[in-house]
Amino acid sequence: MKIAICGSMTFAKEMIEAKKTLESLGHIVKVPHSVEKYADGSMSVESKWEKMEHDLIRGWYEVIKSSDAVLVLNYTKNNVDNYVGGNSLIEMAFAHVLEKKIFLMNPIPKMNYSDEIEAFSPVVLNEYLIGIK
Repeated sequence: MKIAICGSMTFAKEMIEAKKTLESLGHIVKVPHSVEKYADGSMSVESKWEKMEHDLIRGWYEVIKSSDAVLVLNYTKNNVDNYVGGNSLIEMAFAHVLEKKIFLMNPIPKMNYSDEIEAFSPVVLNEYLIGIK
């Protein structure tokens, strides 16, 4: 399966680890632009200008479009358990509209847009990547 990993860049190290695990299980995996720079600490903030200059949102849409599924890494951030941020919500919406499978690493968070996330009918893995099929 072709899988696009999504989530806050705060979780860059976890994205790299999930990619390795999923590839060892035979999947083809894409991670966001500059994930290595976030993971090693050489980059810490992705400005709106970088997103616009490199057309990152449209570019990631194309990655999702060519994938079979998205995996959203949703861990605790900003004191919110299982955090899903704005970009991840957009990416889940892209996947939903494109009729792609949506996997959440952890349960749906309690946030203002929890109903929208639930409407996407994601499969919650409870940190069990082998459950991706």
